[in-house]
Amino acid sequence: MNKIATTAELEKEQAELRSAGRTNASVPTWSEGQSGAHPVSRHGWLSRLRSYFILAPLIWAYTIILGTVSLICSLFDGNGRIQHKFARLWSRLVMKTILSPVRVAGVNNISGTDNYKIDNSRPRVYAVTHASALDIPILYVYLPFQFRIIFKSELLGYPFVGWHLKRSGQVCINQQNPAASIGAIKSALRSLRGGMPLVIFPEGGRTRDGKIQPFLPGAFFLAIKAHADIVPIALVDTFDLLPMNTYHIKCQPLEMRVGEPISTTGLTVQDTEAVSAKVKTAIEALHSAPMSM
Repeated sequence: MNKIATTAELEKEQAELRSAGRTNASVPTWSEGQSGAHPVSRHGWLSRLRSYFILAPLIWAYTIILGTVSLICSLFDGNGRIQHKFARLWSRLVMKTILSPVRVAGVNNISGTDNYKIDNSRPRVYAVTHASALDIPILYVYLPFQFRIIFKSELLGYPFVGWHLKRSGQVCINQQNPAASIGAIKSALRSLRGGMPLVIFPEGGRTRDGKIQPFLPGAFFLAIKAHADIVPIALVDTFDLLPMNTYHIKCQPLEMRVGEPISTTGLTVQDTEAVSAKVKTAIEALHSAPMSM
C-alpha cells in the first residue's frame, strides 16, 4: 500500500510520503462493568471433529451455493449492492453455524442503518484488525450498511470467494505491481467521496501470531485524499477462533470494539504516517482493553 500511495500521488502531485511524529488517539471509555479476560475453554478432539466434519463443510456449502447465485445476479447488477446482500446472508449463516456470539462495543461510532442507508455527508473508512478468515463474516453482519473492502490481488485465485470479490465492486490492490492498481484506487476514491464506506485491513493481511502487525504506511492514503473519518475497529479473539493454516474452528464468544472516528480534515498525504500511527494507537488500546462480562 505504501508503494501504491506513492505511485498514485506521483501521477497527480509528484510528491512522496514523508514521515511525521506519532500522536495519541482518543478511544471510547469502556463500561465500568468490565472484568478480566473470560475463562479460556479447552478444545479437544470432539471440537476438532465437529469443526472438520460439520462446521467447515457447512461453510463451504454456503459459499458455493450463495457464491454461485451471487455471480449470476452480478450479471444484472453492476454496482455490487445485490452481491453485498448475498455476502451478508452468507455471513449470517456462517456466524449462526460457528456458535460464536459477538458483542459489539462502541456501536454509536458506527454510521449507517439496517436499511443500508449511507451517510453521504461524511465519508468513512473503517480500519480493522485482521487475525482470521472469519473476520469478514463478522464485518458483514455487524456493520449494518453497504461498504466495499480493499483486498489483495492474491485472493482472486480462490474459487467463488475471488470471483465474488471481483464482481461485487470490491477494491483489488496488486502489491507486486502498484502502478496496475491506480485505476482501482481512483475508482475507490470516487466511490468513497460519493458516500460509500470503505473497509481496510491496515496490517496488509492476517496476523500469524495473534499480535497486531505493523501498519502499512500508505494504508490511509484514500482516507486522507477523500478527507474521510477513519473509524478504528478491533476484532477480539478471532485469532483463537480460527488462526491461519487450520480448519479447526474453536467456538467461543467474540467482541467487535469500535473506536471514535479520527478526522483527516485538512491533512495531506504527507501526514499519512502520522495518521497511521494515530489509528494504530487507537486500535491497540481497543484491542488490549479487558473483555466485557
